[in-house]
Amino acid sequence: MTRVLVVEDDPDIARVLVNYLLHAGYEAEHLADGREALARILAAPPDLTLLDVMLPGLDGMEVLRQARAVTQSPVIMLTARVEEVDRLLGLELGADDYVCKPFSPREVIARVKAVLRRNQSTAGAPSSPAPAPGLVLDATLWRASLRGQALNLTRREFRLLQVLSGQAGRIFSRGRLLELAYDDALDVNERAIDSHIKNLRKKLAAADPGTDWIRNVYGVGYSLEEK
Repeated sequence: MTRVLVVEDDPDIARVLVNYLLHAGYEAEHLADGREALARILAAPPDLTLLDVMLPGLDGMEVLRQARAVTQSPVIMLTARVEEVDRLLGLELGADDYVCKPFSPREVIARVKAVLRRNQSTAGAPSSPAPAPGLVLDATLWRASLRGQALNLTRREFRLLQVLSGQAGRIFSRGRLLELAYDDALDVNERAIDSHIKNLRKKLAAADPGTDWIRNVYGVGYSLEEK
């Protein structure tokens, strides 16, 4: 059975989420402390984590940052902080989606299903070289390497690189990248693309100094250079 960890310090919200998850057929566990949640995630990663941002012990952003150094298990952030910078920060750290409070429990379940569905759709894909020589994407483990050096990408960065490398040389608009790489993130805008592309470029440049792998076509979008 699919295991979902609910990390939320508000007992009423946690109780509602757990009940809806159980009704939807998931195994649900609840923790209210950030440090306890991080320890649980690192010891036995759940199939998905619903992670509140404001937590005692250790805040959700720090839990996510430390967890992403070890596991790519999907994470959906729960937050009352609706500022765009907070959403972008979470996505840069590797969050798979965001739900802002107050929310409908049915919406949360829909997001859970969408993230798990996307994760399962790539779980069986084999390692394969991308069209650009030296670039290898492993969709099974969400890992990428360039010229034998691990890139340590977040899920969002991996999905962007996967889309771009699937048709090297093609120019993708921000809107199209948003549609393809963020297909289940309903409240993410095109600025998130620029943020992830910036980080992706840095990681590619670190592995292959002196080469600009991603081209910015002003006013149009981005493309992966054909090497």
